[in-house]
Amino acid sequence: MAFLQLQPQEWQALILTLKVALVALAFALPLAILAAYGLARWRFPGHGVVNALIHMPLVLPPVVTGYILLILFGRSGPIGRFLWDTFGISFAFNWMGAAIAAGVMAFPLMVRPIRLAFEAVDPKLEEAASSLGAHRLVTFVVVTLPLTFPGILGGAILGFAKAMGEFGATITFVSNIPGETRTLSLALYTATQSPSGDLAAFRLTLIAAIVAFGALIASEVWARRLRKRIGGVDD
Repeated sequence: MAFLQLQPQEWQALILTLKVALVALAFALPLAILAAYGLARWRFPGHGVVNALIHMPLVLPPVVTGYILLILFGRSGPIGRFLWDTFGISFAFNWMGAAIAAGVMAFPLMVRPIRLAFEAVDPKLEEAASSLGAHRLVTFVVVTLPLTFPGILGGAILGFAKAMGEFGATITFVSNIPGETRTLSLALYTATQSPSGDLAAFRLTLIAAIVAFGALIASEVWARRLRKRIGGVDD
């Protein structure tokens, strides 16, 4: 089984992938919850346009999304130039840019299940809490969020899985730099380009499948426990 042992650069790609996916989830999930709540509860002019824009990364080629990010966040782009001149921060061609690309691509996948979860919550429950004097924010945190947590968890797992497997937007925005932006997907791509890279490609495929499967199993266990607690059933 020695051929299954990961090489140092493969461990590096795995650790970087997990870091990128977790950071992408950390910044994208709160925005996804806010966007999903707004789409589910608020009606405003341009609602359909906003919904379409949120889901654009699902239908655009990932390379196009990556190029748009490069235009916006590159040092010559409007946002990138401001961040570099003001704070000395650059997202292009480093792991933080990879996290942004992964978060943008995962964002619509998180919004959809979370929005459905919000729509499944009876607004009368929120109205009842408000009628008892609870502030809207308190109602959201105490009543709405616990009821929608299975949907939020599902969206988070989908987003994490997408962030782990993101390729097109990442390689376009931050390139394929060993130790800096080479995630598992990019390392797998690199291995397939080498005549002697079959074993490395197999190892990377296996480890990616194990991590993704473990995340799905963990999410199912957590969701079941939460549903039991909400339903008042002991484990």
